[in-house]
Amino acid sequence: MSVTIEIPTEWKKFRYRGKTLEELLEMPMDDLINLFPARQRRSLRRGLTKAQVKLLAKIRKARSLAAQGKRVVIKTHVRDMIILPEMVGLTIAVYNGKEFIPVRITPEMIGHYLGEFSPTCKRVQHGEPGLKATRSSMFVSLK
Repeated sequence: MSVTIEIPTEWKKFRYRGKTLEELLEMPMDDLINLFPARQRRSLRRGLTKAQVKLLAKIRKARSLAAQGKRVVIKTHVRDMIILPEMVGLTIAVYNGKEFIPVRITPEMIGHYLGEFSPTCKRVQHGEPGLKATRSSMFVSLK
Protein backbone atom coordinates (compact mmCIF):
# COMPACT_ATOMS: atom_id res chain seq x y z
CA MET A 1 0.00 0.00 0.00
CA SER A 2 1.67 3.16 -1.21
CA VAL A 3 0.84 6.43 0.53
CA THR A 4 1.94 9.76 -0.90
CA ILE A 5 2.58 12.56 1.55
CA GLU A 6 3.41 16.15 0.72
CA ILE A 7 7.10 16.80 1.45
CA PRO A 8 7.98 20.35 2.65
CA THR A 9 10.29 22.32 0.34
CA GLU A 10 13.09 22.61 2.93
CA TRP A 11 13.23 18.79 3.08
CA LYS A 12 13.50 18.51 -0.70
CA LYS A 13 17.06 19.90 -0.59
CA PHE A 14 18.10 17.26 1.95
CA ARG A 15 20.50 14.55 0.77
CA TYR A 16 21.60 11.40 2.60
CA ARG A 17 24.77 9.96 1.09
CA GLY A 18 23.94 11.59 -2.24
CA LYS A 19 20.29 10.47 -2.36
CA THR A 20 17.28 12.77 -2.04
CA LEU A 21 14.42 12.00 0.35
CA GLU A 22 12.18 10.94 -2.57
CA GLU A 23 14.84 8.49 -3.79
CA LEU A 24 15.25 7.07 -0.28
CA LEU A 25 11.49 6.54 0.06
CA GLU A 26 11.29 4.65 -3.24
CA MET A 27 14.48 2.63 -2.64
CA PRO A 28 14.20 -1.09 -1.74
CA MET A 29 15.20 -1.96 1.83
CA ASP A 30 18.34 -3.89 0.74
CA ASP A 31 19.75 -0.88 -1.13
CA LEU A 32 18.83 1.44 1.75
CA ILE A 33 20.64 -0.78 4.26
CA ASN A 34 23.83 -0.50 2.21
CA LEU A 35 23.80 3.30 2.68
CA PHE A 36 23.75 3.12 6.49
CA PRO A 37 26.83 3.08 8.74
CA ALA A 38 28.24 -0.31 9.82
CA ARG A 39 26.40 -0.66 13.17
CA GLN A 40 23.00 0.13 11.66
CA ARG A 41 23.73 -2.03 8.61
CA ARG A 42 24.59 -5.02 10.80
CA SER A 43 21.54 -4.51 13.00
CA LEU A 44 19.12 -4.34 10.06
CA ARG A 45 20.70 -7.30 8.25
CA ARG A 46 20.24 -9.47 11.35
CA GLY A 47 16.53 -8.67 11.21
CA LEU A 48 14.09 -6.65 13.26
CA THR A 49 12.89 -7.77 16.69
CA LYS A 50 9.20 -8.43 17.35
CA ALA A 51 8.86 -5.06 19.08
CA GLN A 52 10.49 -3.26 16.14
CA VAL A 53 8.20 -5.02 13.64
CA LYS A 54 5.19 -4.00 15.74
CA LEU A 55 6.41 -0.38 15.84
CA LEU A 56 6.97 -0.38 12.07
CA ALA A 57 3.38 -1.59 11.57
CA LYS A 58 2.12 1.27 13.80
CA ILE A 59 4.24 3.73 11.80
CA ARG A 60 2.83 2.52 8.49
CA LYS A 61 -0.71 2.80 9.88
CA ALA A 62 0.06 6.33 11.15
CA ARG A 63 1.40 7.30 7.71
CA SER A 64 -1.93 6.38 6.13
CA LEU A 65 -3.79 8.38 8.83
CA ALA A 66 -1.42 11.33 8.27
CA ALA A 67 -2.30 11.25 4.57
CA GLN A 68 -5.94 11.78 5.62
CA GLY A 69 -4.89 14.84 7.63
CA LYS A 70 -4.96 13.35 11.13
CA ARG A 71 -2.14 14.05 13.62
CA VAL A 72 -0.95 10.85 15.28
CA VAL A 73 1.63 10.48 18.07
CA ILE A 74 3.00 6.95 18.43
CA LYS A 75 4.17 5.95 21.91
CA THR A 76 6.98 3.40 22.10
CA HIS A 77 9.56 1.84 24.39
CA VAL A 78 11.66 0.68 21.41
CA ARG A 79 14.69 2.97 21.74
CA ASP A 80 16.89 0.76 19.53
CA MET A 81 14.80 1.26 16.38
CA ILE A 82 16.78 2.79 13.53
CA ILE A 83 15.07 5.79 11.93
CA LEU A 84 14.07 4.91 8.37
CA PRO A 85 12.98 7.33 5.61
CA GLU A 86 9.33 6.24 5.92
CA MET A 87 9.27 7.64 9.49
CA VAL A 88 10.08 11.20 8.37
CA GLY A 89 7.37 13.69 9.29
CA LEU A 90 5.85 11.64 12.12
CA THR A 91 5.97 12.36 15.84
CA ILE A 92 7.06 9.40 17.95
CA ALA A 93 6.94 9.59 21.76
CA VAL A 94 9.99 7.65 23.01
CA TYR A 95 10.10 6.39 26.61
CA ASN A 96 13.17 7.51 28.58
CA GLY A 97 12.55 5.44 31.71
CA LYS A 98 10.26 7.99 33.35
CA GLU A 99 8.13 9.64 30.68
CA PHE A 100 7.47 9.70 26.95
CA ILE A 101 9.49 12.38 25.12
CA PRO A 102 7.87 13.45 21.80
CA VAL A 103 10.37 13.32 18.94
CA ARG A 104 9.47 14.90 15.58
CA ILE A 105 11.33 12.90 12.92
CA THR A 106 13.19 15.03 10.35
CA PRO A 107 15.30 13.84 7.39
CA GLU A 108 18.55 14.62 9.24
CA MET A 109 17.71 11.87 11.77
CA ILE A 110 17.75 9.06 9.17
CA GLY A 111 20.18 6.32 10.21
CA HIS A 112 20.18 7.28 13.90
CA TYR A 113 18.47 5.42 16.74
CA LEU A 114 15.23 6.70 18.33
CA GLY A 115 16.85 6.56 21.78
CA GLU A 116 19.44 9.17 20.79
CA PHE A 117 16.73 11.85 20.83
CA SER A 118 15.22 10.93 24.20
CA PRO A 119 17.89 11.41 26.90
CA THR A 120 17.58 9.14 29.94
CA CYS A 121 19.56 11.29 32.39
CA LYS A 122 18.98 14.85 33.50
CA ARG A 123 21.78 17.33 34.00
CA VAL A 124 22.92 17.39 37.64
CA GLN A 125 22.18 20.68 39.37
CA HIS A 126 23.85 20.74 42.75
CA GLY A 127 22.57 22.72 45.70
CA GLU A 128 24.24 25.75 47.20
CA PRO A 129 27.75 25.22 48.58
CA GLY A 130 28.34 25.39 52.32
CA LEU A 131 25.26 25.46 54.47
CA LYS A 132 22.90 22.50 53.78
CA ALA A 133 25.11 21.20 50.97
CA THR A 134 25.92 17.90 52.69
CA ARG A 135 24.74 16.04 55.75
CA SER A 136 27.99 16.81 57.57
CA SER A 137 27.49 20.56 57.21
CA MET A 138 24.31 20.32 59.30
CA PHE A 139 26.48 20.05 62.40
CA VAL A 140 28.72 23.07 61.73
CA SER A 141 28.43 25.41 64.68
CA LEU A 142 26.78 28.72 63.98
CA LYS A 143 28.73 31.81 65.12
